[in-house]
Amino acid sequence: MKLAASLAFAIFTLAWAPGTWAQGYPVKPVRLIVPFPPGGPTDTHSRWAAQQLNVAFGQPVVVENRAGAAGIIGTEAAAKAAPDGYTLLGGNPGPLTIAPSLRKQLGYDPVRDFAPITLIARNASAWCVHPSVPVKDLKDFVTFAKARPGRINYATPGVGTVGHLAIEHLATLTGIRMNHVPYKGAALYTVDLLAGNMDFAQIQIFQAVPYVRAGKLRALGVTALARSPLLPEIATAQEQGVKGYSSYNWNGVLAPAGTPRAIIDRIHGVLTKALTNPETRKQMEAIGYEVSGDGPAEYGAFIKAEIEKWAIVAKAAGIQPE
Repeated sequence: MKLAASLAFAIFTLAWAPGTWAQGYPVKPVRLIVPFPPGGPTDTHSRWAAQQLNVAFGQPVVVENRAGAAGIIGTEAAAKAAPDGYTLLGGNPGPLTIAPSLRKQLGYDPVRDFAPITLIARNASAWCVHPSVPVKDLKDFVTFAKARPGRINYATPGVGTVGHLAIEHLATLTGIRMNHVPYKGAALYTVDLLAGNMDFAQIQIFQAVPYVRAGKLRALGVTALARSPLLPEIATAQEQGVKGYSSYNWNGVLAPAGTPRAIIDRIHGVLTKALTNPETRKQMEAIGYEVSGDGPAEYGAFIKAEIEKWAIVAKAAGIQPE
C-alpha cells in the first residue's frame, strides 16, 4: 500500500510539474488588463501582444480596458488577480514606476506584486515650441527660460504623468523654473501649442514630426539617449549639455507575482519571437518606437531602476506624495 501511494504521489507530482503545466496552458480565455482607455500606446501594444498570444495559444486573449486614476485602478486589479497565467497586465511607467513616488498609499507594490514578462518597446519625445518663440534649440531655450523665471508655461497630460516628471527632470538639471499647466491629454495641449497659446511642451516624436516638417512647431531636442531616425537633425539633451538625461514612455507585459515561471517563459517566448519579425519591427520603428523584447530579469531590473530615478526627480522637484 505504501509503495502504491508513493507511486501515485510521484505520478501526480510529475503531471503537475511546471513544464507539463505550461504545455497545457491555456485551457480557457486569458484576460489582458489595460489600465487606460482604448486608443493610446498602452492599449495599442497590449492589443498587439494579445493577438500574438491568441494565435500561438489557440485561445482568446481578451483585452480589458480598466481606466482610472492614471492607470492605478487597472494595475491594482491585475496585482490582485490569481497568479495562474489567466490575467496579464499591459505595463506602463505611470502606474508602475511614477505612482510610487506620488502616492502615499498604493494598493499594490510594483516590484513585489508583479512578475515582469517582457518589455515590448519604448519611445521618446521631442520638446517643442511655437515658431514665434525666439529659440532654435534646447540650449537657447534654457537661456531664454532662465531670463524669465516663473514666466514660461509648460503643458503636460496631467500631474504625475511621464510628461510631467520628464519636464521637471529637465528643469531640475538645467536650473530653470517654469509653470506647470496640466491638460487632460496631449491632443488638447498640442492644439494650444500650435495656436501659440502655450510656451513649451513634450510631444511623442512620431506625432511631432508632421508639425515640425510643416514649420508649425519647432523641435528643440529629443528625450532619448540617441537621435531619432524620424528627426535625425534634432540633438538629444545630452548632446546639448544636459548630462545624464533620458526619458521614455514604454509598454510591456506583466503577470501577478507567483505566476508559474514556465508560463512566464512561454508568454515571453511567443512575444519575443514576434518582435523579431522584420515587418513588425519596421512598423513599430516607423512610428518612433525602439523595439525591445527584454526578458523577465532585464525588464524587472529596468522597472526597479525607473522607480528609483523618478523618486529622485519627484523629490528634487518638490512634488509631495498625495
